[in-house]
Amino acid sequence: MITPYLKDDALLNDIRAAAADRESFHLWWLGQSGFLLQWQGRHLLLDPYLSDSLTRKYANTDIPHIRMTELLVDPARLDFIDVVTSSHNHTDHLDDETLIPLLKANPDLKLVIPEANRKFVAERLGIDEFIPIGLNDGESIELKNFKLAGVPAAHEQIARDEFGCCKFMGYVIEFGAWTLYHSGDTVWHDEIVVRLKNFSIDIAILPINGRAVERKVAGNLNAKEAATLAKQIGARLVIPCHYDMFAFNTADPREFAQEAEAQAQPYRVLQCGERWSSAEIYPDFEP
Repeated sequence: MITPYLKDDALLNDIRAAAADRESFHLWWLGQSGFLLQWQGRHLLLDPYLSDSLTRKYANTDIPHIRMTELLVDPARLDFIDVVTSSHNHTDHLDDETLIPLLKANPDLKLVIPEANRKFVAERLGIDEFIPIGLNDGESIELKNFKLAGVPAAHEQIARDEFGCCKFMGYVIEFGAWTLYHSGDTVWHDEIVVRLKNFSIDIAILPINGRAVERKVAGNLNAKEAATLAKQIGARLVIPCHYDMFAFNTADPREFAQEAEAQAQPYRVLQCGERWSSAEIYPDFEP
């Protein structure tokens, strides 16, 4: 099993230490599509999955979710979170065993979801339907020093409810002079590219596990598509995700690195629990 770069106390100590740098922003990969963004003392969690719920759920099925990377941290210990997102209803992006402890540990936590998923989210988490903050594509909201804008995601296709609201979304997050795009789960779709070109994306976080019918799961961008999408939207840096969590549904980040290099697209591959800092790691990387 893969040991995270930092986990438990070491991870929490690194998060606390990074907070002293008020000029930079910091980003930790938490595994799968989960990331922690720190900016000027505020913390935003993107699609965290910090439990073994799926491994237990599918233990005796034809798609066992065998964990590849050790659990990173108990979500109940993350008692400093301001905002958390869910991009869609799949459990590795909307995990009750992660989100319920987070909500208890952070009474003022703002939970941002696709508006189309409001009822489902409330039922899964056992909370009032009015607690989550729902966004649709084309809408934005400012929360705790972060501006979040909804953009469509195509988890095979762009799916909408009867009111035209997206069931799968990505988020563009603006803070200070920076702009970060977290796609959620998505395949290539020209509409997404068009929408993203309206932003000046500094960091793009994209899945690379691709499509495979035998996995019996909705597909994502593969390594080449992720590198190409980052290039087309003008991302100054792309970070891959959605691999090394479950043995049946992963990818080799070395293939992504080769594709990014072939397209002259700047990239960074993180280990689970590793921090990327806008100043400490790339001193000349300025917004």
